[in-house]
Amino acid sequence: MKQTGLKLYDYHVWANNKFFVCLKELPEEVYEQNIQSVFPSIAEALAHIYIVDTVWLGIMRGKEFEEVKESSLKAVEEVKGKSIEEMEQLFKTVSKQYKEFFKSEHDLDKPVAPVHPHFGRLETSITELIQHVVNHGTYHRGNIAAMIRQLGHKGVSTDYIFYLYEENGKK
Repeated sequence: MKQTGLKLYDYHVWANNKFFVCLKELPEEVYEQNIQSVFPSIAEALAHIYIVDTVWLGIMRGKEFEEVKESSLKAVEEVKGKSIEEMEQLFKTVSKQYKEFFKSEHDLDKPVAPVHPHFGRLETSITELIQHVVNHGTYHRGNIAAMIRQLGHKGVSTDYIFYLYEENGKK
């Protein structure tokens, strides 16, 4: 299962990168343009993905709720007013941190039990949390794709199968 979780995370990084390439090709104002959607702008949607990625990395590392909450508040401040290029760099940094964590963690299937003050204790594994991070990113990249189309531009396809075809073509 370890390889599957890591491959899914690689897909998450690949799909995020595809969106950064796409967004940098669009008119600059599209990134922060207000839109009636799930998020008020594409910038806000990307910020949300980044913040949640940092939260789950903290949880995978075994940090307590208060420490994770503090780091998420720091991430909220960190993303304010960032350009596409600056957000891209933040995403690269957090993905590097994930990869370092994966290299140091010998058992991604080991049980973990994060505790949330409202939802209680969750019995899960790091692999399942990786799946959640990937699903969360996929869901909100879908929001961003719809927002791009709503603003009159062509988006990018980031279905998992396209990642597999691209990876297969590199071999």
